[in-house]
Amino acid sequence: MQTKEEATEKSKDLVRMAVAKARLLEPLERLTFDLTKRGLVIGGGLAGLTAALGLAEQGYEAVLVEREKELGGHLRHIHYTLSGDNVQELLKSLVQQAKDNKNVTVYTNAEVTDIDGFIGNYKTKVKEKENGKEHEIEHGIVIIATGGKEHLPAEYLYGKNDKVMTQHELEEKLAADSDLEDPENIIMIQCVGSRDDEHPYCSRYCCSQAVKNALKVKEKYPKSSIYVLFRDIRTYGIKEIYYNEAREKGIMFIRYDEDSKPKVTSNNARVNVLLKDPILKRDLSVDTDYLVLSTGMIPQGDNAEFGKMLKVPLNQDGFYLEAHMKLRPVDFATDGVFMCGICHSPKMIDETIAQANAAVSRACTILSKDEIKAEGTIAFVNIDKCAACGTCESVCPFSAVKVVEKQTKWGLDRYAEVTEALCKGCGACASSCRMSAIDIKGFSNKDIMAMIDNF
Repeated sequence: MQTKEEATEKSKDLVRMAVAKARLLEPLERLTFDLTKRGLVIGGGLAGLTAALGLAEQGYEAVLVEREKELGGHLRHIHYTLSGDNVQELLKSLVQQAKDNKNVTVYTNAEVTDIDGFIGNYKTKVKEKENGKEHEIEHGIVIIATGGKEHLPAEYLYGKNDKVMTQHELEEKLAADSDLEDPENIIMIQCVGSRDDEHPYCSRYCCSQAVKNALKVKEKYPKSSIYVLFRDIRTYGIKEIYYNEAREKGIMFIRYDEDSKPKVTSNNARVNVLLKDPILKRDLSVDTDYLVLSTGMIPQGDNAEFGKMLKVPLNQDGFYLEAHMKLRPVDFATDGVFMCGICHSPKMIDETIAQANAAVSRACTILSKDEIKAEGTIAFVNIDKCAACGTCESVCPFSAVKVVEKQTKWGLDRYAEVTEALCKGCGACASSCRMSAIDIKGFSNKDIMAMIDNF
């Protein structure tokens, strides 16, 4: 629009189109739904326990479902932090609080078999593995805290030589005061099963765990020589203090390149590690009493299953993908469903607690309401035109459209049905319908055609 005359003509067109549409508009009504003031937390690790107790402290009922026989998850295998805090005391306290809190119901050795419903009105079936008893739980929100699992490597003689162990296994030995036979040398290899083609991400905690265990070994066996073979040391934030402390105490850090990983062979009662030092440009060969592998965290195998139940996405690594890392952290695109802990990505203890509290805060913005209001601009189906092809169901990003079968006086009828509380009015279903059987309120075909005709 380079001239006033052209701008005026365009304005006339826009007004004429708007008037043509306005003639056909019908009032939009926002439907309201009752709300169940109860939360379901899937996963009984640190994140799940923190989330369940957080909901309970806010005055809401929380149902905690854990697949294992014991609560605690990955935290059961961590005994101390870099700063020396007793992690098992924290775990015992959280478990006891969950058992004592009247607002928290705990199901251990149980699994979620089905989740149905929408924000404020979910129904979930939980099955106890031991006796097969099934419970149906009504709840308003879901917090996923299913955690992750340690990657068990198939390299560096792991599982073939008892002198080769993971950092978690070393930590268990140190915490139990198991005798390491006064080792002369200990070598730790970083990024085992991480930052490679299979698992391209960094698990964040491995470097700090190596420094933590190296300091513990040095404290118990001061004469031992400890070598940490690394690609990059990522002791971020104040954890750098402990990395500096480790270097001051004589723990040696040696870099290796991804293209020339250390080579490990058995050497009688010891293990030989051969690596190429990129600075010295020469091979280094060290016999060690123990080889400790810093393995990363991988996602749980049932993440995809829960993803299908709740229509929530996974990222390329298999962890849950939040709606927006900046604008909607811990939220999913599906309303009423939140995440926290390692199921989102590998993280440290303090980060897990912070994210669990964030998920509780977001969940309470829903549970604190008296009712749920649906969007006004939502899809609706003309069942006389619907062919029940299922295209709309497959393209809906919010699981708001489903093809249903209902008995009528003319027999069994199949057609698409919209769950108003889930619909966001995005129009994906309407634009994909071959029969023009779905419209969006306020943007129906007749509204749009009237605008085009009056252009």
